[in-house]
Amino acid sequence: MTWLVTGGAGYIGAHVVRAMVADGQSVVALDDLSTGDAARVDRGATLERGSILDRGLVRRVLREHEVTGVVHIAGKKQVGESVADPLLYYRENLEGLVALLDGCRAKGVDRFVFSSSAATYGLPDVDLVSEDTPGSPLSPYGETKLVGEWLLRDCERAYGMRVMSLRYFNVAGAATAALGDSGITNLVPMVFDRIEAGERPRVFGDDYPTSDGTCVRDYVHVADIADAHLAAARALDTGEPGATYNVGRGAGSSVLDVLRVVAEVTGRDTTPDMVARRPGDPARIVAQVDRIRAELGFCAGRDLVAMVDSAWTAWRAARDHL
Repeated sequence: MTWLVTGGAGYIGAHVVRAMVADGQSVVALDDLSTGDAARVDRGATLERGSILDRGLVRRVLREHEVTGVVHIAGKKQVGESVADPLLYYRENLEGLVALLDGCRAKGVDRFVFSSSAATYGLPDVDLVSEDTPGSPLSPYGETKLVGEWLLRDCERAYGMRVMSLRYFNVAGAATAALGDSGITNLVPMVFDRIEAGERPRVFGDDYPTSDGTCVRDYVHVADIADAHLAAARALDTGEPGATYNVGRGAGSSVLDVLRVVAEVTGRDTTPDMVARRPGDPARIVAQVDRIRAELGFCAGRDLVAMVDSAWTAWRAARDHL
């Protein structure tokens, strides 16, 4: 049995490949390397370079590697960029998914793990967000993830596929120094970038209805995200039915909480500059994680200190090689 991991050379995808190889799975990564790095891919996996939009390539990879299941991570994921260029996001995230599913149907691949997002929820007015909380995304990015879930649900009904959709929350950290987040779009690397430049981190709004006035999020270690994908793949391999799961810690941390941990880990001053709110930022979004614990036996075990510490180690290692 072989698993295809799309986007397997990216930040999250490379962690998933690493976890699956360590588990003894046969893995092939497919990545166009537009944001990924071939050096990230575990040596125990095979790397195929190309886009999921290339239907001929997808079918060849599925056939030649005798793929039996897909973990689909490839796609665009920046909220602001999706607002500025929605056509790009619908093409990459939805047309790409259609092309991939078309290949899976043609080759009889019936196990599918989908990398979804908490962005599908939008602005939920609840203390803990459950998988049954209605989806109301605020960006084209979140819309493509929700529509992707709908498409996969329809494929389950029509073609007998089994799909695990994983809605993960705010990802941080690194399993190894070589697999750190090279982008500067998530909070932790954004803070690192500012303090390394001798500038104060920016906090967008300090008047939210939270304990310290800043937004609260559920941060989850990328290695735990990888373990959740592995748990989903194992469940499909043993015949479990498809399902949708939140992947988080079920615990909220405010922006100021994160800044305090960054200060402890790095020894740097993280006193912020307070600026105006960004449109569409919910005050609080924290996952309810009972379902994935009960049904897949998965529980995120790494805390915020572990996330920041591992992310900082990876950040410094990357800069030492520049």
